[in-house]
Parts: sequence; structure tokens; C-alpha cells
Amino acid sequence: MATVTRTVSEICLQARSAARPLAALDTDTKNAALHAIADALFARCDEILEANARDVEAGRAGGLGSALLDRLALDEGRVAGIAQGTRAVAALPDPVGELLEGRRLPNGLDVRRVRVPFGVVAVVYEARPNVTIDAAALCLKSGNAIVLRGSSSAAHSNAVLAAIAQEAAQEAG
Repeated sequence: MATVTRTVSEICLQARSAARPLAALDTDTKNAALHAIADALFARCDEILEANARDVEAGRAGGLGSALLDRLALDEGRVAGIAQGTRAVAALPDPVGELLEGRRLPNGLDVRRVRVPFGVVAVVYEARPNVTIDAAALCLKSGNAIVLRGSSSAAHSNAVLAAIAQEAAQEAG
């Protein structure tokens, strides 16, 4: 158990280190990274489907129910939907820096409530590989680092999807 705890701590520290530069990204850079992720999902669809097929086969062998297998399974249409969802996140207004409320105090001091990134967001989820990209896209758009913990039943799919997102975002800047 100590090894697992140490590993989780190390992952969280790495995410915390990444949080500050992510929070400082401008809107154009974040949107370029999101579009690069969507493009990479299309370009590497075969790799995603191959990893997912291993997860689905292991799920069948392990006795997963049909509803869970359906949520786990990806096909070209679902991968295209994930990519489209990523582009939709890019099209959203950037929440970072949005002025929510402001007022001037009698002494002349301006007080403002402005949206800022949390820093690190952790997401724990079941056999839904699409959540890997959906959560990563939302965190990127909002300037947050993310720690993902998906179900072991989607381990191959999640690993490939996370690697694709990370590589594409890094290449985009």
C-alpha cells in the first residue's frame, strides 16, 4: 500500500508543478491544443480502437454486464464524437479571467471577483474511456492540471487516450 500511496503522491506533485504554467496559458494556445487533440484522435483512431478492443475482450472474459460493456466500447463514430466534443470545448469562451463581480469601495479600492483556475482537478471514473478526453479538455480550457483515475476495465483505452491528449497538447505549445 505504501508504494501505491507514494505513487499517487508523486503524480499529484507532478500535476501541481504543471498547474501554474497551465493557468498562465492564453486562450489561443489552449484552443490550439484542443484542436490538436481532436486532430490526433482522428489520426490515431486505429490505435484507440485496438486498445479498446483489448479492454472490451477482457471485460467480456471477466463477466462485465452488457450495459457496462456498451459504455466501455468505442467505435469510429464514438471516437469522432469525442473529437467533436473536444472541438466544442475549444469553441467555448475562456472562463479564466472572466469578471464575475466588481465594485469600488468608498475608499476608492476596486474589489473584483474573477474566475481563476483551481490548480489541480482529480477525476475518478468507471468504464467510460470518453471521460478521459472530456475531462482533460475541460481542464485544459479552464487552465487546470488533471489527475485521471479511470477504471481498470478501460486501462488500455485510457492509457492510449491520455497519451494522445498529452502528446498533442505538448506539440501544440
